[in-house]
Amino acid sequence: EFWKSSGFNLVTESKDVGIIETDWAENRAKLPQDFVRKTLGKVLDGLYSTGERDKFRTRIERNAKGEVEIYITHRGMVENFADAQKNRTIWQPRAADPELEIEFLRRLMVKLGASPEAAKAATNTPEAKALGAQVTLVDGQPTITLADSLDRSWRRAGVALDRSGFTVEDRDRAKGVYFVRYVAPGTAAQEPGFFDRLFSSKKEVPALSRYRITLTAKGDAQSWVQVMDVNGKPEEAANAERILKLMANELR
Repeated sequence: EFWKSSGFNLVTESKDVGIIETDWAENRAKLPQDFVRKTLGKVLDGLYSTGERDKFRTRIERNAKGEVEIYITHRGMVENFADAQKNRTIWQPRAADPELEIEFLRRLMVKLGASPEAAKAATNTPEAKALGAQVTLVDGQPTITLADSLDRSWRRAGVALDRSGFTVEDRDRAKGVYFVRYVAPGTAAQEPGFFDRLFSSKKEVPALSRYRITLTAKGDAQSWVQVMDVNGKPEEAANAERILKLMANELR
């Protein structure tokens, strides 16, 4: 109800994994508010384009305390010229916007009954200011080491997966495992070009690939993030490194 009342169409409503995802929507807030458009109003709406598209994913899950946690993540696309001649354009991914994520979290909290003041206070936390991460080799396996508890690392990894466009098919929080799916670019289930920067080598990538993203506690304040194949075995190093680097860019 919240997303529909905000003007979005939904493409995914998966109750079993707690995922709601909107369709791509034009960022009309960035349309030029010039005199002509103000005068003609809606007549010209169809003639203007911002060159940007946004979509949002809402993930709902129960934590170890029996509480329900709600996450909102943003993904963006921008329309750029494909060549110097500017004869055609292509859609390319742009960075996730944490400010948009926070704004919609605040609006959702108000929709669910919180006061605007309480919603603002709840989202002004150090959580959004966490530092990024790097991929290193641990016993020959690509690994992200986070200076966080397993519980907080779990939250950060889930948000990074959502921002990166992976589909979380299932999860086992007790064991620290996300079961994720990757859809090759150009297929019906994935917008073209979104993963070009991830799988850009000449090696052929299966149209549909599944992985396990595992989190392991190393003491009270450190966690490892690693990539396993569908059978729970370590994924090929080069492929695992690509996936973790994509996640690392979104770990905040």
